[in-house]
Amino acid sequence: RSCNPPVGNLATGRTPVTVTTCGQNSTELYCFYPDQNLLHQVSHGCGQPRCTKCNANQPDNSHLPADMTDDFFANPISWWQSAQGVHREEIRLDFETEFYLTHVIAVFKSPRPAAMVLERSQDYGQTWRPYKYFSVNCTATFGLQDDLIEEGSMCTSRYSDAVPCTRGEVIYRALSPANKIEDPYSPEAQDLLKLTNLRLLLLKRQECPCRGSELVEKPQRFAHYAIYDLIIRGSCFCNGHAEECELANRTGIMENTVHGKCVCRHNTAGDHCEKCAPLYNDQPWKPGDGKTGAPNECRKCRCHNHADSCHFDLSVWLASGKRSGGVCDNCKHNTEGHRCQRCKPGYYRDRGKPMSSTEVCRPCTCQPMGSANATFSRSWRCHPKTGFCYCKPGVAGPNCDRCLMGYWGFGENGCRPCDCARDCDQHTGNCFNGYDNEPFFNIPIGGRIPDLVQTPTNESEEEWKWNDHEQGFSALRHPEKCVCKEKVLGSVADFCQMKYAYVIKARILSAHDKGTHAEVVVKVKKVLKSGKVKIARSNRSIYPESWTNRGCTCPILNPGTDYLIAGQEDSRTSKLLVNMNSLVKPWKAYLGKQVSDILRTGCK
Repeated sequence: RSCNPPVGNLATGRTPVTVTTCGQNSTELYCFYPDQNLLHQVSHGCGQPRCTKCNANQPDNSHLPADMTDDFFANPISWWQSAQGVHREEIRLDFETEFYLTHVIAVFKSPRPAAMVLERSQDYGQTWRPYKYFSVNCTATFGLQDDLIEEGSMCTSRYSDAVPCTRGEVIYRALSPANKIEDPYSPEAQDLLKLTNLRLLLLKRQECPCRGSELVEKPQRFAHYAIYDLIIRGSCFCNGHAEECELANRTGIMENTVHGKCVCRHNTAGDHCEKCAPLYNDQPWKPGDGKTGAPNECRKCRCHNHADSCHFDLSVWLASGKRSGGVCDNCKHNTEGHRCQRCKPGYYRDRGKPMSSTEVCRPCTCQPMGSANATFSRSWRCHPKTGFCYCKPGVAGPNCDRCLMGYWGFGENGCRPCDCARDCDQHTGNCFNGYDNEPFFNIPIGGRIPDLVQTPTNESEEEWKWNDHEQGFSALRHPEKCVCKEKVLGSVADFCQMKYAYVIKARILSAHDKGTHAEVVVKVKKVLKSGKVKIARSNRSIYPESWTNRGCTCPILNPGTDYLIAGQEDSRTSKLLVNMNSLVKPWKAYLGKQVSDILRTGCK
């Protein structure tokens, strides 16, 4: 839920600043009528005045600004007093940070002013705006209507009467029936309640009307402002994300001081919980909702334990449909990306470890002589998902450490093609005359191609990965050599016209050159359409009808990648075929949905 810090007296422990103080430069004589005379015998006159001296440097005779904000229970008869004869006086309280105001109470020892303004600043005193005007006659003094006549007016005569002549109160409530606020953390509420400074401008002094003609002393000795207590009720400002506050900067030392630095909750940070904590910027910061009670917590970025902070990016947020906008900062452990979700160039993902592991990215182990420097992404040394290296022309193997079948002479420039009908010795280039030395996967000319024995579905993907005893081929290993013109997903009519026998989502596990044909082992993950050949969600082979002598399947099928594949079938041999008319696209969820919709409604 949203949180509210307790309300206290913001003036406690803080000393107001005034323009004058009695006895500032030298001892002053002043006169006053005792409180009991004024409070109980007004109808009988003020009684005899008492005169005494004020000196700001003598503790027993001083009436300093700090006396307004001391403990009014412990020191009920302490007060601040202005110099004699002043009409305009200013009392200002400066806070070290932003606070929320609820109400102000000033208890006067002298008669209340005939005209006064209560103002606040939200920018540490650079600009000021009025909270309320106080006057015996609002229209004559300020040109405003009295709120006793017009509710909600900025001026009131309610607290400007000279009577009572002492202990008269001036009260201002920030939240009144005229200022109805449903959410205390809304921009409107902040504009009204938030402040960094508070100022009382005392503009016109007035005398106690009970004096009559009993004046026995000089009238200027009664001409001063005096205030017993200045109470400013409010709380620290925490945007609905904290219930308590602690010492901030140079706050006062008194026990009941309301401190200004919030103890933030809801994964927020800052003196006023005005921002999200470093690793919690996945959605925009919001204040707590004081109307509904919703906490509006900050959400943690998905950095997989590879970053200490993240920042909110509006473009990422909008691109995700306003679901996630966090971008991780300074990814560690050789990771990179918005969510530290991929390995840096020169490293590849260790599938045996969780993404949050500090060792999830392992350095590429490419044979320097056989691996290519100029790949389609210059900074990649090996594929970041599989760890397979990018080989020079004619070179094969996960680490680019030997020649491809039909090539020989492993060296700085890769391997050279055999000048033979078939394969040759990889070291000398001598052609093989018989079949004794040929690799086991070569099919003799005229020999029968054995049917593929289906692999049981309980075998793991690992057993289908590249191993050291056979040579595979794919565009992934020879990116600089494989160029295939591939079919694009055009209109609904174009797709339907192809009359594809099957449409599947499949992961490419490995590819094999069988001499007279190519064979690609895939793991079928989803069957969108099937024909006469039954397709199960398991490992099986598909057969590219086009592959090059450079060791590339066309269309390009890269091991370790998920594809959307739509093609024809050979029902006689129960084979799924792939050719240049097939649709082969790296799998994307939206692409799968698009094709599913076409199959369901488009092709009749």
